[in-house]
Amino acid sequence: MKRYLVGNVSELAPGSKKVVAAGGRSIGVYNIEGEFYAIRNLCPHQGAELCTGITTSFLTWKQPPGEFCFEREGEIVRCPWHFWEFDIKTGQMIVDPKTRTKTYDVTVERYDVSVEEEQVFVHLT
Repeated sequence: MKRYLVGNVSELAPGSKKVVAAGGRSIGVYNIEGEFYAIRNLCPHQGAELCTGITTSFLTWKQPPGEFCFEREGEIVRCPWHFWEFDIKTGQMIVDPKTRTKTYDVTVERYDVSVEEEQVFVHLT
């Protein structure tokens, strides 16, 4: 598999993302609390650039009505066109887990980040 350099670990601080081209694909690489994840920058609904949407949290509620909780901060990306939400770690749509965007394996090595075609391997050194 061919490897694509994404960048340096210092370029992806916790809570940040970087969109890169690898093997003719656009891929979003996210740093969630020091762990790296990569997803296809393509919403399966109508093809929007998914990773240009906001990165947010999972909203839940408890009793009594009106008490909301924000969970999994920075783990959800919201499509900029129709607001479909996807779990960055799994690629699954929040309301319909059968709908998903492609995820790629991420590996950290020293300080550089690279991506492999096929599985898109993110190499962080």
